[in-house]
Amino acid sequence: MVSEIRDENGRGISRRRALALLAAFAVPGKALAETPKRIAAIDWAMLETLVALGVMPVAATELVQFRKDAVEPVLAPAVADLGLRGSPNLELLRLLRPDLILISPFYVRFEASFRAIAPVLSLPFYNRGEPPYQKAIDAVSALASELGLEERARAVVEQQAALVGETRLSLQAFASRPTYLVNIGDARHVRVFGADSMFGDILGRLGLPNAWTDRSRYTFAAPVPIENLAADPEARIVIISDIPVEARNGLKESMIWQSLQPVRSGRVLMLGNINPYGGIIAAARFTRLFQAAMLSSGEMP
Repeated sequence: MVSEIRDENGRGISRRRALALLAAFAVPGKALAETPKRIAAIDWAMLETLVALGVMPVAATELVQFRKDAVEPVLAPAVADLGLRGSPNLELLRLLRPDLILISPFYVRFEASFRAIAPVLSLPFYNRGEPPYQKAIDAVSALASELGLEERARAVVEQQAALVGETRLSLQAFASRPTYLVNIGDARHVRVFGADSMFGDILGRLGLPNAWTDRSRYTFAAPVPIENLAADPEARIVIISDIPVEARNGLKESMIWQSLQPVRSGRVLMLGNINPYGGIIAAARFTRLFQAAMLSSGEMP
C-alpha cells in the first residue's frame, strides 16, 4: 500500500498519481519512446562504453572501487552509487527514474526487476573461450544506435583501431618474446590472463604471443602457483594493477619468485590499475600503458 510518496522537489504526490507512476514503471520490456537521457549502468564494461560515447550516467555501481580499479574513465561526482554490482540498490534505482538501464548477461537474474523500472539494454562482452575485444567494439555501435550517437561511435571505433595499429608497429621489435600477463593477489599465487581476457586479446592484436597457453575463464585463470611462470623462462612478466603491500614484501623474500628467469633478468614490467572486466576504455588504457612500459623497459629485442 502506498501511504505517501514525494517527488524530486519534496512535494506530495496523490495515491492515484503514485499508483499510476508505479504502473508505468512496471511495464516489462516497454519500448524506448525517445532517446534516453537518464541512463544507469550496472555493468562496468557498459559503463565504459557509455562514457566513451560522451554520455555520463545518472547512476552506476561500486563507484569507489571502480575509480580505484579502473581509473578511467573519470566519472562526474554527481553520478549516484547503486552499491554492489552483485546486489544493486533497486529502490534507489527506481527513485532515480532512469530512461535506460545498461547490463550484460552476467545480470540475467536481475533483468526482470530492472525491466520493471525501465527499458534494459544487455550486451555481451565476456564468454568462456571467446576473445572479448570485438564484442567491446560492437557494443559501442550497438549502444550508439540506441542513443542516436552513430557518428560519435564511428569516431571512437576509428580512434581505437588507430591506437592498436600504431602500437603494433611500435612494438614489432619485441614480438619474438612471449609475455605473461598477471595480477598478483599474494606472494605465492598469480592470476594469469589468457586469450579470452581483454588484455590477452589486445596482446595478440599487438602481435605479441601470450606465454600462458593453458585455460582461462572469461578474464584470467584461477589463481595459480607462482612457480607456474617458470614454464617459459624466456618470457617477460607484465604485472597489471597494484600489488598489495603484503604480497610486495613477500615477493622480495620469495625464493621461488626471485629464481624465475624473467625476474633474474629484469624482464618484469609494472602497469597501473586497469579494469579486467572492462570495455573499450580498458582496452585503450591497457594498450597505452603496455606500449609505454615496453618502450621504456630497456629490454633488448
